[in-house]
Amino acid sequence: MQVLVVEDDTRIAEALTEALQRFGHDVDWVGSGAEALKAAPSTEFVLLDLGLPDLDGQEVCRRVREASAVPIIAVTARSEELDRVLVLQAGADDYLVKPYSMRELLARMEAVARRVHAPAAVQASGGGNAGELCAFGPLLVDMRTRQVQMDGELVQLTRREFDLLAALLADAGAVRGREELISEVWDPNWHGSTRTLDVHVGSLRTKLGGREWIQSVRGVGFRLVVPDQR
Repeated sequence: MQVLVVEDDTRIAEALTEALQRFGHDVDWVGSGAEALKAAPSTEFVLLDLGLPDLDGQEVCRRVREASAVPIIAVTARSEELDRVLVLQAGADDYLVKPYSMRELLARMEAVARRVHAPAAVQASGGGNAGELCAFGPLLVDMRTRQVQMDGELVQLTRREFDLLAALLADAGAVRGREELISEVWDPNWHGSTRTLDVHVGSLRTKLGGREWIQSVRGVGFRLVVPDQR
């Protein structure tokens, strides 16, 4: 996995880079927030120190999350509850306080990666595996409990709206055909108007916070995107 280490302490960064490489990861290291903002979109995982020389780590986290769904773990000496809450609200997927063991860091990275990349394995029926949690930008979907959160706030969906979201999330970013969605969410033998799909897409857009979340592809269907990432 391609990992971006954002750490201004050379000694810590070199030790962390060497350890990650021993476990098979490709590692890039930057020492400032500005460099992190440039490098984050092209990596697969970010380990972010909060005490950077140019930008506060929470601000870096927020700006990276606005531009990308890349997994982020905040790795820092800050141990106060407020610091943890703020960085998680800024978009971090997890928080690890220094000093920490390499075993714990690797376990947390693996757990976050499973959650973030889970949408590819989701079935449109909404069943999923027990406890399956799917993250897509600020959108968080629990396939087991059928609960949806946006930026930490619960979003109330009808059963059909949830099934439609699950179908789009199953191949997030890809275009799902109208007939394909009708078949998966309603009935393979559906003979009614496809207008019902448009109505549910419109309702789902509103509840997610804007039409930007579900992009229409004329004559084909729809795709789920993180706004400003189309």
